[in-house]
Amino acid sequence: MYVSVRDRPAAAGGAAGRVATTVLLLGVVSLLTDISSEMVAAVLPLYLTAQAGLGYLGYGLVDGAYQGVSALVRMVGGYAGDRSDRAKWIAVIGYGVSALSRIALLPAHGLAAITAVITADRLGKGLRTAPRDALIAAASPPHALGRAFGVHRMLDTIGAALGPLVAFLLLAAVPQGYNAVFVVAFAVAAVGLAVLVLLVPDRRTNRGTRVRLGDILREVTGARLRRPLLACALLGAVTIGDGFLYLVLQQQDELDVRWFPLLFVGTNVAYLLLALPLGRLADRVGRARVLLAGHVALLAVYLVAAGPVRGPVTIVAVLALLGTFYAATDGVLPALVSRLVSAETRTSGIAAAQTVTVVARFASSVAFGALWSAVGARPGLLAFALLLAAALPVAAVLLRGAGRTPLPSGAAAASPEPAGSP
Repeated sequence: MYVSVRDRPAAAGGAAGRVATTVLLLGVVSLLTDISSEMVAAVLPLYLTAQAGLGYLGYGLVDGAYQGVSALVRMVGGYAGDRSDRAKWIAVIGYGVSALSRIALLPAHGLAAITAVITADRLGKGLRTAPRDALIAAASPPHALGRAFGVHRMLDTIGAALGPLVAFLLLAAVPQGYNAVFVVAFAVAAVGLAVLVLLVPDRRTNRGTRVRLGDILREVTGARLRRPLLACALLGAVTIGDGFLYLVLQQQDELDVRWFPLLFVGTNVAYLLLALPLGRLADRVGRARVLLAGHVALLAVYLVAAGPVRGPVTIVAVLALLGTFYAATDGVLPALVSRLVSAETRTSGIAAAQTVTVVARFASSVAFGALWSAVGARPGLLAFALLLAAALPVAAVLLRGAGRTPLPSGAAAASPEPAGSP
């Protein structure tokens, strides 16, 4: 039994700042969940490299699993959401698994046990992400998808900024108090799960049409998505995980380990400030353009982090640019993809793009960890900067016209992507 809140979608010509109630409630769920997950993520790199004694290659493997293991179930979540037309309850399962993983960290000792718990957490994330994004897309007018995802990601990022702060305060009060971090993280995640179950409407995402597996496979592997998915794979393969970038900053500037969680805060504050403006900009000038611009910001991250300048200015610049990258890509990608598939297969389309991205980032984490071990952090960053610079024009060609192709029959009526979209 759950309490239903009436959804109030924004009218097509409504106020620029209005979004559907479903979007706001899902934003609250993500806010609470991200407080929980970022509390753990903020202590994980140092916990694994300093306390668990992993080398950089070993951490690369764990970070790759953290980045990429969700790919194992993203398509399952997408298909289940489309097939059942009950995306909310697929998301509930995913959020529930992730919440339980927080408390499971308490008895976990050793690399194998910790990796298993982290894997469960990421599997939960993979299961919930596409159904949640499909709920956002179904509740929002097509012309304002970028704004809707921007509002959601803004709320999500408030939680992502608060999580490392909570971890920092807990560790300041209880040095080496990792168990306290895990317990509080579980409690916050449980509250977020309760909001999802009790308050988020059980909205139908494909207008009641029973979709078949063959229909989903045809759309996911068809011409409309093929080039954007190749672009996602190419760009994801040259995206270094946050944990590695923060470890580079911590070592170069010899930061005290107690300040390490605050690096996450800096990125998330920049993301928070830019998520909504860049989402609205994507609606106006083209989502593919903003997505590519975000990767230009990532290229700047690599160059600044590998440059000769050290100190607070470099740290602030890296965190601000990294936050810009996420604000320009995290919500913009599902907004872009949701316009390339029919309403009946929207969840699976979003899941396909996210799956390709996280698989590519898994390979990227392993590759960068190996590079760091072999030649050092700075040469590794410069190598990835060169690869990203080469990948950007190729991705621009692959994404050209991604938002201008007419939607297939049966898709929800939508206004076209801005005419200038690449």
